[in-house]
Amino acid sequence: MTTVSERDVQLLRDALGPLRDREQIAERLLDSSAKHSFDPDKELDWEAPAEDGKWFWPPELVSLYDTPLWRKMSEEQRMELSRHEAASLASLGIWFEIILMQLLVRHIYDRPVTSNHVRYALTEIADECRHSMMFGRMIKWSGSPDYPVPRVYHNLARVLKTISTTPGSFASTLLGEEILDWMQRLTFPDERVQTLVRGVTRIHVVEEARHVRYAREELRRQMVTAPRWERELTRLSCGEAARVFSVCFINPRVYENVGLDRHEAVAQVKASGHRAEVMQSGAKRLTDFFDDIGVLNGVGRRLWKRSGLLA
Repeated sequence: MTTVSERDVQLLRDALGPLRDREQIAERLLDSSAKHSFDPDKELDWEAPAEDGKWFWPPELVSLYDTPLWRKMSEEQRMELSRHEAASLASLGIWFEIILMQLLVRHIYDRPVTSNHVRYALTEIADECRHSMMFGRMIKWSGSPDYPVPRVYHNLARVLKTISTTPGSFASTLLGEEILDWMQRLTFPDERVQTLVRGVTRIHVVEEARHVRYAREELRRQMVTAPRWERELTRLSCGEAARVFSVCFINPRVYENVGLDRHEAVAQVKASGHRAEVMQSGAKRLTDFFDDIGVLNGVGRRLWKRSGLLA
């Protein structure tokens, strides 16, 4: 006979109670989308040139910040690195959003097409389409090349999209959204940063807040109602996704493109206490949530620690 713990009962109540009802939450998110959605092509001045003396990403969030190599770099070279890292993060964001759109389509394929839940998923897909186009346009505006993830991880994502469980899809979604969202919340009010980059991050933060709410509520529900094997696979796949995310976060080619030795730069980033603190701070809200709903149990937790995103 299977026993159910008091924690499981409480989680089930939380997941299925009226305040977390799937249709009610989706209806509120649809209302919010109607009031707070943006058209980046019209909202932002894409014809404005880059501003002299301004960063493309807050210096404290640049990967080499406060390393020995950083202290040797000129201010101009540091700003140039911020331009390339902003393009690298935008490229990573596009990759994640394309994966997310495919996972969302899979999620709603067998669900009632007239439900608020499906309507909101389609609304989010439309948001992600605009975000991906916005990020691509920002890369082109900056004059930086795009930075695709390494081919091995590009192809590994094909496997993820094929075998991902429903809770695994939403866990990976949150991984891709919340850490970048934390950085963007520090970026858009920062007057040291290019005006257009601040505008891009502001739009993304406002609209991603809805996406995060949608994913969190669904993942919480799934981690209670999914069968045990699915929950275990979710923990494993989420831990592996965290490892891939940390490896792909900044493309090492950015260092070569600003005249630095790639291997030396990568080694200093790995050894940087500041960088470790930034990444763990960015992930903390997410890891606290994952811990609360049981995603970080067992081998999943060990994989997260290896990724450097969990202390």
